[in-house]
This record gives sequence, C-alpha cells and structure tokens, in this order.
Amino acid sequence: MDVFWIYFAVILLLPIYAQFKVKSTYKKYSKIRSTSGMTGAQVARLILDQNGLHDVKVVESQGFLTDHYNPLTKIVALSTSNYHESSVAGTAVAAHEVGHAIQDKEAYSFLRFRHRLAPVASITSNASWVFIMIGIIFSSMNSLLGIGIVLMAVGVLFQIVTLPVEFNASSRAMDQIVQLGIIRNDEEPQAKKVLSAAAMTYVAATAVAVLELVRLVLIFTSRD
Repeated sequence: MDVFWIYFAVILLLPIYAQFKVKSTYKKYSKIRSTSGMTGAQVARLILDQNGLHDVKVVESQGFLTDHYNPLTKIVALSTSNYHESSVAGTAVAAHEVGHAIQDKEAYSFLRFRHRLAPVASITSNASWVFIMIGIIFSSMNSLLGIGIVLMAVGVLFQIVTLPVEFNASSRAMDQIVQLGIIRNDEEPQAKKVLSAAAMTYVAATAVAVLELVRLVLIFTSRD
C-alpha cells in the first residue's frame, strides 16, 4: 500500500502541484513591475544583440505561457503579456527563452541531442501505447509489452535530456539579466523563483514518465 500511494502521489498529485506552482508564481511576479521598465520583448532583444544573435527574431505568441525558442526558424516567441508588459516574471521568462538561443549558438550538447531525439521520441511515444495496451490486455503477448516498453523508453530519455537543457537555460538567463543590469539585486530572488517554478513542471513530467516506465517493466518481468 505504501508503494501504491507513492505511485499515486507522483503520477497524479505532482503534476497538479507543479502546474499550480508555476501559475501562481508567475501570476504573483507578473504583477511586479521590473525596475528596468523593459518589456519582455526588449529584454530578449537586448540579450540577443549582446550575444551577437542579431539574426534571431523576437515575436509575439498568442496564449498563456506559450513562450518558446524555435531553433529551426531562429525565433524567440513570447506570450502576449510577456512580450508587451514590463514585469519581473516577463523578464525572467524572456531571458530563459533567449538562454536556449544562446545554447543553440554555442552548440550546447544536450540541446543538440534533444533536437535530434525529438522527432524519434514523438513517433515512438505514440506508437508505444499500442504495443503496451495489447501486451497488457493479452498476457500471452508479453513480447509486445516489451516492445512497447522499449519504444516508451525513448520518450522517457527525451524527458530526462530536457532537464539539463532547461536548467542550463535558466542559469544562462540569470547570468545575462544580472550582468546586463536588467534587474536589481533585490529582484534576483524573485526572478529565480519564477524560473524554479517553471523548471518544476519539467521535473514533474520526468518523474511521472520514469515511474510509469518502471511500473511497466515490473509488470513485464513479473510475467516471465
């Protein structure tokens, strides 16, 4: 029963907590105007230019927390509020996405590996559940469950590789906004809280993926 409740807590409660944490933290610090008075778009543009990334564009992305960096198009997309408004949260998020652009420029190994793994992981993750469901329903087809586990493992690997990419981007973000004087000393802890809350969502997703993989492996081995 103890194992069951640990599994239940991680699978269901951890992702819920992570989403609550990032939304509540973002909401809190999006209301605090940054002393620099710079919008997220201006912060992103300044950091990009200071790092010689003049070819990377900064555009607005519709929706809530839809911020991302696309290495194929060389575009930093910031959600509407972060793009137009001046806040501690917007500054942190914008700097984080530019952190990915800097990773791309410097050929950061984990980022490159994740980009190469992404299309494969997308296919294997979707296909894995077909084999897994058949293998679980029909115990005589345990080999199909094994195939599904192998395919799923590729997706789990993608989740694991994502962690150093995101943490490194946040570290670069803090370095940039501090070195360029975009935030003051008293704003540093606030920006770190925003980035830490965002990172929690990736940690939660990885924990769920790993735990689910372990559960399936245990089911597979128990049948042998």
